[in-house]
Amino acid sequence: MHRLKSVSATLIATGFFATDSFAAVSPAPEALFSVFGLPITNSMVTSWVVVILLIIGVRMMVGKPQLIPGRGQAIIENLLVGLRDMVEPIIGKKAVGAALPLVIGFFVYILIQNWSGLFPGVGTLGGGYTDAEGYFHITKPWIRPANADWNGTIALAIVAMAAWLFIVLKYAGFKTLIVDLFGNKADKEEVGKGMWLLLIPVFLFVGLIEVVSIAIRPLTLSVRLFGNIFGGENLLHGMGFFPIFYFLELLVGLVQALVFILLFSVYIGLICNHDDGHEHAEH
Repeated sequence: MHRLKSVSATLIATGFFATDSFAAVSPAPEALFSVFGLPITNSMVTSWVVVILLIIGVRMMVGKPQLIPGRGQAIIENLLVGLRDMVEPIIGKKAVGAALPLVIGFFVYILIQNWSGLFPGVGTLGGGYTDAEGYFHITKPWIRPANADWNGTIALAIVAMAAWLFIVLKYAGFKTLIVDLFGNKADKEEVGKGMWLLLIPVFLFVGLIEVVSIAIRPLTLSVRLFGNIFGGENLLHGMGFFPIFYFLELLVGLVQALVFILLFSVYIGLICNHDDGHEHAEH
């Protein structure tokens, strides 16, 4: 019996089974240590490790770029071309060059961070205690997916919106932004001058609503990503890491990465893609 308890404790500690202490993941990350009084959390460490592994992995796959790409370079190039083909019609040809590096970076980083919770040991290795029955309980996991921490997703959203503002101002201009938000979109010849004047306050009010919508985009972007990944972590722990939920979380991680970059692209395209739309209409 003692040997069976020891085996069970080992399996629990490595993440094969869940106990009551694994039924829920703490919403707040756990501080592992501090540097100059600043806490370094397990989600921060995980994000740094993923970034380092991504850089090393890409460098090893591409190496020195060749005219005739090898297998690793071909994989990276196909990823870049695929993402460009996906977002260029949304963003527009004018701004896609500036936005594409961000789109690629967001997609790869978010995808790997989302999937990092599925790696063995994530959330199940760390400090804890053994109860009277011989079962081990995790109280401070060493590794936690960065996107299961709202601090990580709000940082991503703030960077995305700062990049949105820079790209919009550079490739569309401040005047275009203001006209797009508050300008009268009605055709004066079609609706008449009187109706066109009456519609001015309506569009000004709509513009104010749009400003509020833009202001809360960091919140909506971050909460959507955090909620799905944090909920998935709770599901995995609560259901004892059942294999079918691994497959579901693979899909959720991919979908959430795509949703983030597509929304980012749409936000840019709403302002910067007008000229391309006029060109397509003329053709």
